[in-house]
This record gives sequence, structure tokens and C-alpha cells, in this order.
Amino acid sequence: MKLRELPSVNSILENLDMSSISAPRSYVTELIRSELSDLRREAVDSEIPGTREQISQRIQQNVLKSAKRSLRQVINGTGIVLHTGLGRAPLSFRMMEQAIRTVTGYANLELDLNSGKRGERLSHISGLLNALAGSEASLAVNNNAAAVLLALNTVAEGKEVIISRGQLVEIGGSFRIPEVIAKSGAILKEVGTTNRTHEKDYLNAISPRTAAILYAHMSNYRIEGFTAEVAIASLGKLSRKKRIPLIADLGSGALFDMKEINLPGELVVSEVLKQGAHLVTFSGDKLPGGPQAGLVCGKKGIVKKLHDNPLYRALRCDKVTLALLEEVLRSYQDMPAMRQNLTYRLLKTSRQSLMTRAERILKDLPKSVVRKLGISVVPSEVEAGSGTLPTEKIESAALKFNCKTAKPTRLADTFRRQTPSVLGYISGNRFFIDLKAVLPSQARKLAETIKIVAVEIA
Repeated sequence: MKLRELPSVNSILENLDMSSISAPRSYVTELIRSELSDLRREAVDSEIPGTREQISQRIQQNVLKSAKRSLRQVINGTGIVLHTGLGRAPLSFRMMEQAIRTVTGYANLELDLNSGKRGERLSHISGLLNALAGSEASLAVNNNAAAVLLALNTVAEGKEVIISRGQLVEIGGSFRIPEVIAKSGAILKEVGTTNRTHEKDYLNAISPRTAAILYAHMSNYRIEGFTAEVAIASLGKLSRKKRIPLIADLGSGALFDMKEINLPGELVVSEVLKQGAHLVTFSGDKLPGGPQAGLVCGKKGIVKKLHDNPLYRALRCDKVTLALLEEVLRSYQDMPAMRQNLTYRLLKTSRQSLMTRAERILKDLPKSVVRKLGISVVPSEVEAGSGTLPTEKIESAALKFNCKTAKPTRLADTFRRQTPSVLGYISGNRFFIDLKAVLPSQARKLAETIKIVAVEIA
């Protein structure tokens, strides 16, 4: 077909069923124009392979595909509960339902219903958070990077912040501690060496220009062997002695000792505060099991300074985030209520329970599908994700695919293109779907998807 015979934008629009597309007409029009531009660039000697009808049909299919909702629910078969690419902490339907009820229409975000006067948006979560963290005061901003930025800008703008060289880390998304310190307006003063830092290093670095000591949790980075670091408790004593604030960036930050539910230990916010930290920052969408947020707990006077900083207004949370945070924090009131906290439900599910669930899925599949895809149930080990419990392996169970007619990469692609998408992983030239982060309510859908995949790879 000649370039001049390409269908017009309007003719393609007329043949599209716009009622099936949840997108503005202007957006769909731009998608069509983009498709036509691509065809013109790919044309050889002004010729495009195919008839006008075929070209029109191809453009319509591509547009319908591109116009689909971009953010969609997936089945997480990676085994990683706090998967950054999949939104970190999963939120339960009941928590979401209550939060949506609260914020649909209008809500008393900044209105005191008792007095009728203007209220404080943080009042909806601060009491709960203070009780759980054992803090005098607290606030929330939109993520932990923002919390660290706000803390350093408030406490140390134009002055020095002391930090161990071994804690000058970069974590996912190019979040670099030195760059955050620089953006805050504080001056970085590193002490010690990459593998060994001692209390005397901090002591020797303190000067009249010192505004804070920063302890940064190293996320999924560890140095092993000939190492030494100063414990938070020792830094707390030093900060009290020298009257210099200690800021602890915990990254994940647990609100209770996870050993109580038979999970590996992580730094507990209340313990870090007891050990002398003036401020503790951590992520709401990691171990707390909530939405993306940067939570700050600490001394009343210093938290108030953060709140009064104009930067706080640029970083504060909206009503949806605060409503979700309130529901998540309320789930900590007792262990039965913790069942609504999906993060902990998934993390603490035993391998035996997961093996049983996997065997049930296998039993529900036709034997022909099991044989064709070479499916078996195997024990597995996973990580929590998002830099949480970085050196700990958590017991799990997985479906292993030893398919003779399709490579693992093809299986992964085919599962990912389903609705909902199923994400697994490849190890040892085999494809796996781990059940650690698969919601119990998704088991039936997973089985149905496996059947569809078996047909598609024929």
C-alpha cells in the first residue's frame, strides 16, 4: 500500500468502539497519530506492507491495547512481599474499603468537629503512631526520602551532619544518602572507613559546626568480615553528652518486635527512640504494611520544628494517604486485628500452609495441563523485599514449571500478558511461581490462568 493511501485519523476513530475505551477522545486521537507516524517512518520506498483494511485493523488493535488502564492488579508470584515494582506493602480490601468510605466526598481532614475550628490533619494518626512508637510526637510526609530531607533541612541546614562512611549508601531508585544530605542544605562530614567506624571517629569529628549525627540503615547492603560499627545506643549516649540531635533513618522500621510472630528481627522504632535517637524516620509502605509515606517519630520540640518548616507543606500527605495510614495503625491494636494487615499475614504464613495451598492448586488443574507444563510443588526461600530483612531468607513454597515445549522466558512472558498479569521468576533455567505473596483470594484465578497459558503455548 502507498503512503498516500494510509487511512485518516478520523476514519480510524469512526471504526473504534469508544464505549470500550476508558480514555479521553483527545488521548485516543494522539495514539492514532503516533501509530500513523510510526508507519510513515517504517515505510520503504513509500510502500507499506498490507492492505488499507489490514493497516487500519492493526492500528485499531494497537490503540485499544495502548488505551487500556495502565495501572492494573497483578498476581505476585515472585515471592517478594514488599516488592517495590509492585507497590511494596499490599493493602487489604477491608482497609481500603474503610478508607474509601471515609474520604469519599468530604472528610474532616483539617476541621475539629468538636469546636468547629480549624484542625490539624496529623491528628488523625499522631496519637496512634505515638502510642505504637513510644514517641512524644510524630508526623507523616509522602515518603521516607522526604522525611530524611525534611529532618536534615530543619535541623542542619548550613551546618555539618556526621555520618559513618560505611552508611553512605545508594538504595533502589538511585536514592543516595550523600545527595539527600546535599539537597537538604546540610554539609556532609563522613567519619571512619568503609568497613570500620568507631565511637572515637564521631567524637573527633564533632565541632561547633556540628548540627546532627545521622545513622542510616543500610537497607539491602551489608559489609561482612573485618568490620566495626557504632551501635545506636552508643550514638545516643554520645549525642546526649554533646547535646547534638541523633537522627536515625531506619528505612523499614518495625512497630513491634517481629520475633513475637516468628519472623526475623528488624530494628524496632520504639527501641531506637529509647536508645537515644531524637528523630526516627521510616517508610509507611514497608514493614508497617501501609501506603507510601515517610513516618517521623521523636521528641516533641524537634518534631514541631519539622512541622513548622515551610518544606513540610510541600511534602505533607493528602486525605487518602492519611485515611489509609489510620486504618493500618489501628490494625496494630491486637493480634486478631493484625489479620487485616496483609504484609504480616503474608510474611508469617508458614511453608507448610503454602505447600498445602500449592498442592490444592495442582489438584484443581487437569492432569494434562500439569504434564504439559511440567508443574510440581517445591519448597523455596524468599526475601521480604525493599531492603527489609536483607540478610534473612524466609521459608516458602512454589510451583515449578519444567516445560518441554516452551522456554522459561516464554512462560514468563505468557503469564505476564494475562489478565491479571502473573509475575514469577526464573532460576536454574526453570520458571517458578512462588506462593508467598499470592493472596489466598487469588488462588483460583491463578489456577485458571495456568490453564489458559497451557493452551496458548501449544
